[in-house]
Amino acid sequence: MIYPITKYGAAVLETPTKPVEKFDDDLAKLCEDMFESMYVAQGVGLAATQIGLSKRLAVVDVSVGKNPEAKLVLANPEIIHVEGDQREEEGCLSLPGFRGNVLRPAYVTVRAQNAKGEVYEMRGEGLLARAFCHEIDHLDGILFLQHLSMLKRDLMKRRIRKLRKTGDW
Repeated sequence: MIYPITKYGAAVLETPTKPVEKFDDDLAKLCEDMFESMYVAQGVGLAATQIGLSKRLAVVDVSVGKNPEAKLVLANPEIIHVEGDQREEEGCLSLPGFRGNVLRPAYVTVRAQNAKGEVYEMRGEGLLARAFCHEIDHLDGILFLQHLSMLKRDLMKRRIRKLRKTGDW
């Protein structure tokens, strides 16, 4: 099932999520649906909040579906270690058409559970480290625009208000 992507302005995007407690076939199906929805939207990560669900769950695939082994389920993830810095342009499926340069760690180690509830740790660098941070931010109710300067953030919000008035958001 392809879920529609929740856009900026929805309260679920700015509210911290609830932990995943049940690891069953329904969760496995939700994860596969999230991957499918993310691929259709041409993203590299998707948090449950972006499909309107307040679950501490995200999926990441920096290969954009080209490498099945790159598919990662992050249930109840936490960042346990960061190193270095990288500043790159970032976008968000919930803010289509908007991009900005965001400072993130160059290396990130996360601890999470997979769709079966098994705990694992993984170190990511570059785009994967950025995706970990971006998706975990979503689960904490933080959007990438909150990492931008006040001026850039205000410009984006103003453009979104205009889009809403014309019915294009």
